[in-house]
Amino acid sequence: MPAANHDILIEQGATFRLELAWKIDGAAVDLTGYGARMQVRGDAASESAMLSLTSSGGGGIVLGGAGGTISVTASAAQTAALVGRSGVYDLELESPGAEVTRLVQGHVEISPQVTR
Repeated sequence: MPAANHDILIEQGATFRLELAWKIDGAAVDLTGYGARMQVRGDAASESAMLSLTSSGGGGIVLGGAGGTISVTASAAQTAALVGRSGVYDLELESPGAEVTRLVQGHVEISPQVTR
């Protein structure tokens, strides 16, 4: 199954939240034991990530087990550090058996912070 395309807007200097649910044929996928990672880069070939989030160690992604939910959060400090006006991202899930699924991908628009 190919990744869903979903473009996002990140407001620089504000907390960013993205709530997702993984369902197949209307049924939630049990994410118990899964790991997740998400990166934002200027473009797919960029050497370094502008933002990197993970489900391990309080890295900004929380997986909802049997409910199939995925909660992504980047702090105001993390978004304030973003440079540029646009980029790309994807979110990958890794099963307990090490199978990697790219769940969602898309373009990122960064809205510059005015109040600092």
